[in-house]
Amino acid sequence: MEGLDLLKKDWHKSTNSFTQIGENELSDMLKLRSSSIVKWIFIVSICELLFGVLLSVVLSISKAHEDSSELLQRWGIYEFYMGCSIAFYVVVVWFIYRFYQNYRKISVVSSTKDLITNIINTRRVVKRYIAFNLISFAVFFLIICCFGFYYGYTTASVEHGGSDQMPLTVMITAIVVLILITAILTLIFWLIYKLIYGILLRRLNRSYEELKKMEL
Repeated sequence: MEGLDLLKKDWHKSTNSFTQIGENELSDMLKLRSSSIVKWIFIVSICELLFGVLLSVVLSISKAHEDSSELLQRWGIYEFYMGCSIAFYVVVVWFIYRFYQNYRKISVVSSTKDLITNIINTRRVVKRYIAFNLISFAVFFLIICCFGFYYGYTTASVEHGGSDQMPLTVMITAIVVLILITAILTLIFWLIYKLIYGILLRRLNRSYEELKKMEL
C-alpha cells in the first residue's frame, strides 16, 4: 500500500513522459489489487457454501435430523422445507459462479473504464448475495417457527382437554415475538457478513475511487 501511495505522488509530480508510464503502472497495480480482492470474495463464498454443505451432511446422519424430519412431516411442510433448501443452494451456486465470472473479467481487462465497470458489477453482486442470504434466512426461519409454535400450542391444548384452535391474541403475540427474534438473529448475521465481506468491499471501493481519479 505504501508503494502504491509513493507511485501516485511521483505520478502527479513528474513530467509528461513519466506521467504516462506512472499511469500505466498505477493502473496495473490497481488491477492486480482488485483482482486479488474479488478472488478472495470468491474463495470466502466457496468456504461458506462448503461449511453449509458439511453442516447439512453432519446433521443428516444425526438423531436430531431424524427428529426434525419427523416433526416437519407432522406439520405437513417437509416437502416445502426440502424444496426451499434445494432452491437456496441452487441460487447460492449461481452467485458463486457470478463471483468467478467477475474475477475472470477483472483479471483480463485492459482499460481503466472496463475495470471500473467490473468493480461496480462485483460490488452489486456481493450486496445482492448478502441480501438474498439474509432475506432467505429471515423468511425461512419465521415460517418454520410459526408452524412449530402453532403445532406445539394446539397439540398441548388438545392433550389438556382444550380447543385445537389457537386464540387470536396468542397468535398475534407469538407472531410479534417470533418477528423480533428473527430480526435479532438476522441483524447478527448481517453484522457477520458486514465484517467479512465489508472489509473486502471497502478495499475494492478504494481501488474504485483511485481509478475514478485517474479517469478525471
